[in-house]
Amino acid sequence: MLTTNELERYDRQIMIRGLGEEGQEKLKRAKVIIAGGGGLGSPSSIYLAAAGVGTIRIVDHGSVELSNLNRQVLHWDKDIGRRKVASAAEKLKKLNPGVEIEAIEEVITEVNVSQLVADFDLIVDAMDNLPTRYLLNKAAIDKNIPFFHGAVYGFEGRAMTIIPGKSACLQCVYHGAVTPERKFPVIGVTPAVIGCIQAAEVIKYIAGIGELLTNRLLIYDGLNLKFTEFKVKKDPNCEHCGQQLRRGE
Repeated sequence: MLTTNELERYDRQIMIRGLGEEGQEKLKRAKVIIAGGGGLGSPSSIYLAAAGVGTIRIVDHGSVELSNLNRQVLHWDKDIGRRKVASAAEKLKKLNPGVEIEAIEEVITEVNVSQLVADFDLIVDAMDNLPTRYLLNKAAIDKNIPFFHGAVYGFEGRAMTIIPGKSACLQCVYHGAVTPERKFPVIGVTPAVIGCIQAAEVIKYIAGIGELLTNRLLIYDGLNLKFTEFKVKKDPNCEHCGQQLRRGE
């Protein structure tokens, strides 16, 4: 049940056709894990908290640096040197005291990924490297948890929603390719756009409204202000979701 305070706080989104009080109650019960507390994790967590998602777990092992502040809007000058999860949790709790924020200061690895995502309903990919994204993708498929992918580079970004057992996964798109880990350019507006798209997808999925970015890779070109969509097919031989498909036969 929604409280009187919640009915007023979320009044404008409750008015949305298809969402209503029932959808808001679903948001309140939802548990979302956000892997990464930086450029993508900031806007996605801000808008999920503002929307009233009941529990948000942020996982990150890094500390706030001055060079983060052009894009990681949860962190401010006073936070330089602090752990990102502590900084993020502080701001999100102030933004919406009715949301439970869990701060997990860990590196996501093959050893702990399954435990980190256990008992959560959705996973937001706010990482900055493909190897960790593959770990999250595989864990999402193994545990049947929807996975919301996002990535940025300069003025460009991309997003895709993965529903295990129903849609193509990240491995289907990139086939295990790995790019060298290096410092890459990014302007803050790009993760703002992509992170908001990820948050919108999460809200739509929880509420059961709209059409999701499944089997579609959305590319954002900020310099030319274009959105391009590529159809993605599920790979029957995929090392992640293909094996799951065969196990179900």
